[in-house]
Amino acid sequence: MSEEANQRKTRVLIAKPGLDGHDQGAKVVAYGLRDAGFEVIYTGLRQTPEQIAATALEEDVDLIGLSILSGAHLSITRRLMALLEEKGIKDKVVFVGGLIPKEDIGKLKEMGIAEIFVSGASISSIVECINNCISK
Repeated sequence: MSEEANQRKTRVLIAKPGLDGHDQGAKVVAYGLRDAGFEVIYTGLRQTPEQIAATALEEDVDLIGLSILSGAHLSITRRLMALLEEKGIKDKVVFVGGLIPKEDIGKLKEMGIAEIFVSGASISSIVECINNCISK
């Protein structure tokens, strides 16, 4: 492996799926991860699971973070995980943040989500999660 490849920053896609138009939290996470040394790609508002999967493939990201406040987290995540498998990139680490009811956390974990960050999670906890995921 070349020295350049060894020095490649971890690439994180922060995606804002669905019809929810509130992206302040997603932007805070994106800036926080950038400040922590990650390369961050932010999709912008109202992305479909298809757009997110295509961007993940095109940008060759290592992790995908979904910011969901709309209550559609189960259906959106289920669809995205199916698309990642279809595209042959199911090895991407996916984490979800936002307004996630406690009773849905287990369901998301069963889908293969690495971690769920409820509203108010700290940037340091997200950075720690990412570092743990990439060191495995």
